[in-house]
Amino acid sequence: MEKETIQYDCNRGCVIVRDEKTGEKSFSYRQGCCKLMDHDYLKGVVDQSTRGLFEVRFKNTRKGIYVNDSGQNVKIGDMVIVEAASGYDLGIVTLEGPVIARQMKCKGIDPAAGEFKKIYRKAKPTDIEKWQEAIAREQETMIQARRIAAEMGLEMKIGDVEFQGDGSKAIFYYIADGRVDFRQLIKVFAEEFRIRIEMKQIGARQEAGLIGGLGICGRELCCANYITHFQSISTSAARCQDLSLNPQKLAGQCGKLKCCLNYEVAVYQDAHSRIPHLSEPLQFEDGEVYLRKTDILKEVMYFSYEKGSDADLIALDASDVREIIMMNRNGIKPASLKQEPEPSAPEFVTAVGDDSISRFDTPKRRKGRGGRNRRGRGGNKTER
Repeated sequence: MEKETIQYDCNRGCVIVRDEKTGEKSFSYRQGCCKLMDHDYLKGVVDQSTRGLFEVRFKNTRKGIYVNDSGQNVKIGDMVIVEAASGYDLGIVTLEGPVIARQMKCKGIDPAAGEFKKIYRKAKPTDIEKWQEAIAREQETMIQARRIAAEMGLEMKIGDVEFQGDGSKAIFYYIADGRVDFRQLIKVFAEEFRIRIEMKQIGARQEAGLIGGLGICGRELCCANYITHFQSISTSAARCQDLSLNPQKLAGQCGKLKCCLNYEVAVYQDAHSRIPHLSEPLQFEDGEVYLRKTDILKEVMYFSYEKGSDADLIALDASDVREIIMMNRNGIKPASLKQEPEPSAPEFVTAVGDDSISRFDTPKRRKGRGGRNRRGRGGNKTER
């Protein structure tokens, strides 16, 4: 029986199956491994305007739209040789059909005026072997590049290295807080690695997308899943949602504020617009009441007659608080807050009514009185 070894290349979204007997390798597209993966929700729909256009994926988050100018029948999952600035590159076809038009609109590409690079042909075994040899050099090249940059005293961090499919060029992704003069560094890299060099500066959030991983929520990082345009995030988004201003909890794996802090800001701002701002306690005939806390999404405010205590809190709807504020401004004091009814919260009702979930359990048999004594007398006999 032939044995096979399976290797998952999650950086490029493919599975490598190697036959131990013959040593041959076969490559197949694995959709779940791809970063910034897009679901083809228009699969099966025919659109002549996008005919011949394909999305080709390379390492991590780098991908582009190419036109099939080879005359070959190209489909999703094929490994193809595509046009590059110098030489050629190798990638995997991941999208086709009308969804390509949506991708171009998202990236601001005009299909009528845009010039797309070409798909030359499907990759041959020799092309794949050369591609694998180039990939094998990436980790060692990145380590050496970091050492050279440190020796030259450059304030930069090289986060990733990606070799072109023909092995003649490499892209060095780096992070730097300020401007870096790496002209001398490129010369050293070219002499050390004997390849063409391209330096590409990225941010900390983009680096996290290249590396990938799981967030504190247990899901894949948003920057590796779907975010391509990063918006500025400030601590005001956390204050708006009444989140604890703890840097360890608010920071993501990139060391910056989490992108998800912006997701619900609009909802909280809308709720805040209906909640009155209190700068002084509310006036009642039996005393003053002080605001202790606010449930923003429920639009409920909690008050207490004691200024520094959270005991015996009384809940009021934000609309009722607004009316009381207007009454106080007109010199009117309501009788007592304790007489105000608490806002009713919706209760959860199960689909099975009031039945208990324990009804599915098998009822236990009841033991008769003195059962243990009866078993001890006549039931359990020992042989001698």
